[in-house]
Amino acid sequence: MNQPPRVAPKSPSEALKPVAPPAPPPKARRRRRSPFIAMLSGLFTAALVVAGLAGAGIAMVSSQSKAPGPLSADRVLIIPKESGLTEISDLLQREGLIEHPWAFRVSALISGSWTKLKAGEYLFKARVSQQEILDIIGEGKAVEHSITVPEGLTSEQIIARLRENDLLSGDVIQVPREGSILPDTYKFQRGSTRQAMVDRMTRDQRRILNDVWTRRPADLPIKTPQELVILASIVEKETGRADERPRVAGVFINRLNRKMKLQSDPTIVYGIVGGKGTLGRSIMRNEITQPTPYNTYVIDGLPPGPIANPGRAAMEAVVNHSRTKDLYFVADGSGGHAFAETLDQHNRNVGRWRQIEAVRREPGKPPSETSVDKVEPPPAPDTRTEAPGAQPTNADTGDVETYPVPGNRRAGASQTGGNIQAGVAGSRARAFDASEGTARDPLLNRSFDLNSPKQVPALKP
Repeated sequence: MNQPPRVAPKSPSEALKPVAPPAPPPKARRRRRSPFIAMLSGLFTAALVVAGLAGAGIAMVSSQSKAPGPLSADRVLIIPKESGLTEISDLLQREGLIEHPWAFRVSALISGSWTKLKAGEYLFKARVSQQEILDIIGEGKAVEHSITVPEGLTSEQIIARLRENDLLSGDVIQVPREGSILPDTYKFQRGSTRQAMVDRMTRDQRRILNDVWTRRPADLPIKTPQELVILASIVEKETGRADERPRVAGVFINRLNRKMKLQSDPTIVYGIVGGKGTLGRSIMRNEITQPTPYNTYVIDGLPPGPIANPGRAAMEAVVNHSRTKDLYFVADGSGGHAFAETLDQHNRNVGRWRQIEAVRREPGKPPSETSVDKVEPPPAPDTRTEAPGAQPTNADTGDVETYPVPGNRRAGASQTGGNIQAGVAGSRARAFDASEGTARDPLLNRSFDLNSPKQVPALKP
């Protein structure tokens, strides 16, 4: 800005006079603030305040959600189906798991868990926090129950067990074919369907069977996986002892290789009652020769299908059977079996077993543990001893012509699920060998000193 030239003073006094200051510059014109900008500024300030409050609230809720809850003891709680966040939070408050439903809902919304909450039965530990509750329900960590399917049950018996379990839902579309279910202990959640359980059992059986089948030896006289299941089911019903399964399987393998009849008692039972699994009584003498497709005392080779559902151990026993020359076995009185390579050895074992049973039948002796299919009251004095079609008894000597077919009868070995059946009119139930006293009895026309089992007299000619 140009200033006027300064004039020199005319006198000393004039020079001492102060010079007037220059005039201030003209003020710039002030702009008027826009209303829109003012509104935005206000909104921004309000947002900052709200955000601060929200952050403080979230921090408080987060801290509260991780704090121990009011539950004083472990508790199982069922979350009903189609329950929303509000219903769940109210239920948790009523049951004493949380104090403030709104805090639980806020925690669920903040964490995003509200879309993942699942119905089911859950176990909550004492002092469980809101966050732990959300994790448990959101991840579906429901309580698992178990059901055990024992080896040797038929498919009908297994389905009956599933139907008796109140924790399962729905029904089974169709009873699976015999031998297609894998016995095992299965975990499930409340409300699981019975059909889903059956599908799982049959799927596991196919997987295990394929695994066992691929490891079979080349000389196994079993041609298909189904035949393996058939023989394994017979082994399963013949013995409940794990250490005996390979040896029992070896006996049947040896018989198959020699074209001998298998002569397994459980096949008689299955041929009569099928999937029901048990006669509810002893095997009758005339049922040994009763023709059925499953009676291995009548048919050659394997029956047309399994007689039960074998476990993995029984299938493994077939492909890893003992390499012995055994052809016979009979109960030994201790819960196991005595095995024999020859008929003479087997006859001695049968004699010893009958001696044990005779001692057990003495007054004051406890009854033996026998299968319901092997128990019969003592016969009446006039009970016939010959099997249908057998040679008649010699009236003078009482001897009966020996039938040439040996037996591998277990003579009362315990079966899975068997019960002891009481005798008639106060008589004690006893173990019963259905071949005893018939033309199929391997001991007929032979005499033994049963009091000295180690000294067996020579057989009669």
